[in-house]
Amino acid sequence: MPAGDARSAEVAFGPPPAGADQLVIDLASTAFEAAVAAAGVLLRGITGDLDIDTKSSATDMVSNVDLASEAAVAEVLATRRPDDAVLGEEGTTAGGTTGVRWVVDPLDGTTNYLFGLPQFAVSVAAELDGETVVGVVIDPSRNETWTAARGWGARLNGTPVRVAAGRSTLATALVATGFGYQAQRRAWQAQVLTRILPAVRDVRRFGAAALDLCWVGGGRFDAYYEWGLNPWDLAAGELICREAGGRAEPLEGRVIVAATKELFGPLCELLSEAGALDPPPGTEPRLW
Repeated sequence: MPAGDARSAEVAFGPPPAGADQLVIDLASTAFEAAVAAAGVLLRGITGDLDIDTKSSATDMVSNVDLASEAAVAEVLATRRPDDAVLGEEGTTAGGTTGVRWVVDPLDGTTNYLFGLPQFAVSVAAELDGETVVGVVIDPSRNETWTAARGWGARLNGTPVRVAAGRSTLATALVATGFGYQAQRRAWQAQVLTRILPAVRDVRRFGAAALDLCWVGGGRFDAYYEWGLNPWDLAAGELICREAGGRAEPLEGRVIVAATKELFGPLCELLSEAGALDPPPGTEPRLW
């Protein structure tokens, strides 16, 4: 199923289970349409002119493609769900009256995108009364569409996916992580990594948190952890991982941990021993 096929929303999520809430069905369809629109912007932008700026640091980049992708999502939401709240990474915010809030990362993996690395995605999630109920992550480079709705399970291009339960112990686990944009934070994360790396099979860092979470859900990774993500980085991917049978939780101190259920506890113990649950130097401990 091509990621850009907007007619395939029902295929992407699978048939709604018996008794499914009609609101969730509508949110799933809307999320898919919005994510497809944004993915199209990213694909077209690869061959276009890029206007690049920075945000929190000189390495935290944003481009006209990020902004255009978020605008494409906002247009779909304004048409289909105009009374919902919106939280977008690039500044699209709106209050709502329905209890639904959309959490949007229009281009997760901006640095990869701008450097021509095929590891980036669109992430669109819908929350209902503060709980994520729908998530869509589209990886345009691979024509892969990851989806989940609460209680429906998770799918990749319409095919159900599951975490790799029982495949690995902590010592044989393939673990993903990510690094921050500030030099001081990256130095701290590298120090933590020296404690993690010898205790697992290996560590991968691809630079797109939404895909890292989906890849745990699809069994490509055994586990993933990262400090300092924002709601738009993890909302959709976290749900997809959980609906695929994994355990994904934001812990105190702004660390997200996702893993097979049997690895979650041992990994958290390792992270605690390595100091990964403590706030980096120069930051305040806080929850999301």
